[in-house]
Amino acid sequence: MGEPRGSRAMFTFLASWVRPVMNGLMDKEWNGQEKLPVGTGMIICPNHVTEIDPVVVAHFLYNQGVMPHFLAKASLFTVPVIGWILRTIKQVPVERSSAGANRSLEAAREALADGGGIIIYPEGTLTRDPDMWPMKGRTGAARLALQTGAPVVPMAQWGAHEVFPRYAKRFYLFPRKRSRVLVGDPVDLSEFRGAPLTRTTLDAATDRIIDAITELLAELRGEEPPAERWDPAEKQQKRMGRNAGAQDDDGNPGEPLTGGEP
Repeated sequence: MGEPRGSRAMFTFLASWVRPVMNGLMDKEWNGQEKLPVGTGMIICPNHVTEIDPVVVAHFLYNQGVMPHFLAKASLFTVPVIGWILRTIKQVPVERSSAGANRSLEAAREALADGGGIIIYPEGTLTRDPDMWPMKGRTGAARLALQTGAPVVPMAQWGAHEVFPRYAKRFYLFPRKRSRVLVGDPVDLSEFRGAPLTRTTLDAATDRIIDAITELLAELRGEEPPAERWDPAEKQQKRMGRNAGAQDDDGNPGEPLTGGEP
């Protein structure tokens, strides 16, 4: 079908000022672009270490001709101007009710049918791992992939946290930093397709996605990842929000779609 004309025009307008800013903030080292599927929608699953990660990922994808569609809190769509922009570029509103979750799934399917990229952070939020490795994931990306058949593309990015550290209040521009992005082959989820979407199936598919991201990040960092993946629940940590030391009140990873913090 292709991205609607109005959406593409708005992306072009936003990119006209976002891209120069990002080019000014950081050098770029991008690899693996050739592994992005051609002529089809896709689910892109990056790691998440700082609040400006979505801008880095959107910049990368837009430069490859893939229109980026993020999951955003439904309340943002009611904000004047911002809501209009989000609707125009077909971002996906996320609601917690069952009816809202179904609407989110339909919006995601439409974006995939238009050949766009749905970006889902499978960790659901900024990683709680103290060394910034991917932590235990939530199942939204796996669920959407198995429901739609869309390919899941793992992506690792590193360097943006040096410009804007997690939960920072200002940018650190000097010395000049480098944004590094590495794309991997689509994750093989064939053994899970057609199976009932049980917690066991979704957890296993999610682990495979996180494994692929971790392997890419290890290559970028030139380091070995930890033998055991960080699990906020086991560490008595709150998954969402800045207060990582408190136990989460809502740790259910079974929502149909979950975007986490920006």
